[in-house]
Parts: sequence; C-alpha cells; structure tokens
Amino acid sequence: MAHLPPIDNLLQQFCRRKPMRGGSLIITLFGDSISQHGNQVWLGDVIQVLKPFGMNQRLVRTSVYRLIQEGWLQAQQVGRRSYYRFSDFGLRHYQRAATRIYGLQRQHWDNQWTLVIPSQLADEQREALRKELLWLGYGALVPGVLAYPGGEHQALAETLQELGVGDRVIVMRAQMDAISTADSVKQLAYNCWKLNELEARYRDFLQQFRPLLKAVKAAGQVDDEQCFQLRTLLIHEYRRILLKDTELPLALLPDNWEGALAQELTAELYRLVHRGALSFIEGRLQHVGGSLPPARAEYFLRFGGLR
Repeated sequence: MAHLPPIDNLLQQFCRRKPMRGGSLIITLFGDSISQHGNQVWLGDVIQVLKPFGMNQRLVRTSVYRLIQEGWLQAQQVGRRSYYRFSDFGLRHYQRAATRIYGLQRQHWDNQWTLVIPSQLADEQREALRKELLWLGYGALVPGVLAYPGGEHQALAETLQELGVGDRVIVMRAQMDAISTADSVKQLAYNCWKLNELEARYRDFLQQFRPLLKAVKAAGQVDDEQCFQLRTLLIHEYRRILLKDTELPLALLPDNWEGALAQELTAELYRLVHRGALSFIEGRLQHVGGSLPPARAEYFLRFGGLR
C-alpha cells in the first residue's frame, strides 16, 4: 500500500494551526468514526490516533473533559481504563449534522419560509438560540428575525425544547409572493446569508483537497492509517464550512455554486478512502468489549452509498 507525502503535508499544515481546537477535532472523530462503531472508545486509543494531528496527551484529556462539561460526551470507568461515548445530546446533535454532511440532495423549495422571532428571550438565551439556528441553516433576514427557506419544523421544535424556550419564541410561516422576482430573492439570500464569504471558504477547501483526490486516485491503494487521517481531516474541514453554510435550496444559490463542487469532491474522496479507514479503526481502536465492532449499516448509506 502506498504512503502518500501529500497526506503527511496535510497533517503538518493542520498541526501548525494556532490555536489548536482539540474539542472540535474530537467531535469529528466521534461523529465520523466512533458513533458508527459502537459509540464507545478507550481514551488511550484516542490519544494515540490523534497524536499525528498535533494533539498531545494533555490537550486530548483537557478537550475531553470540556466536552463532558458541555454535555457532548459521557465517561465510563472500567478498571483503570476510561471509555468515552457521545451522550444522548451529543449523538442527537451530531445526527442532525450528519444529514447535511453526508447527504447529496438539497431540498426542493416550495416558496415557503419559516420565521423565528426570539424577541421575548433574555440576551444570553437569544444568542444561544441564534447559534443553534445558524447551524440548522437559518439566516438573519432582518435584525431580530431568523429565517429558513422551507416549512419543516422538527429540528426547530427539538432545538426550542432542548433550550427550554419554546413558550417564548414566535414561529411563523410565510409564503413568497409571485410579485417578487427571482433575482431579488437571490440577492436577498446572497446578502443575508453572506454567500460571498461562504463561497470563498469553499474555494479554499477545493484548492486544498483537489490535489489529494488526484494523488489518491493515482496511488490506487493507500496506507490504512493515512486513509483514516485523510478521511478525518476531510470531514473535519468540510464540517467546519457547513457550520456556516445555509443549506439554501438551489433556487436561491448563485449559478455554478462552489459548494456543490465541494460536496462532489468530498463524496468522491470519502468513497476512495473509507475502506482503508474502516480497516484501521476496527484494527486499532478498542471499546469495553474489545476491538470496535464493524460499522453500522447506516454508515454505508453515506454520500448515496459506500462500497
């Protein structure tokens, strides 16, 4: 199996980032890998596999502790070993993200808008809700009003319930009138969702990972550990952009949207390295019962189907 210097270079670039946001990388590790293999892993293995990413033992332990305090992870002590898993909150939160990260189709837009008005909340609660809704794809339509192009309410209802603010937030539905032109609506979306900034981030992502896609294709088979490292960084970087993405329907996006190209590249590269990554994960990481169990069936539905 080939060992690719471009993957080593990618890791080195990641290690040079300051400050190192260990908690975010650990969430990527648990979401992309551990959640699909029994949702439990020995801390010692986490320390070992994240060492090439520039995370020393102290940073891993500190980051895990903070994620426990924030409700993302839970610990289980077995003898002298500590095992960690996504909490119910962490798993539910990441599963919402997974539909966006690993999906291929944007929603069909029915010209409906969901409007959220949190004016009755205290400043701290309003800011917490704003952050959660931005992650769900909402945008600030005007000051004090968050909007989403669509009428689906399940994720919104769950978020309001989790934050305990459902009785103090006004939710309305609006219909786009035929008098509005397509260009005016596109311009509204472009400004409110800051699509120029998002598109620039997608361009940087494409410049970073296109050479790696080319190198993996040319190599054929890649070292299993490098497959894991590349898959983890690929999803980590893609997920960081999606935190700012809008999930707007195609009707509201600019022509030749860079995000669509980034999605295609991510899906193709993920398919190429996922088998090697599975081999590494199942051979190297442990949970309470021993080696990690094989991936769940739902894992193989990612990006339209993995083989």
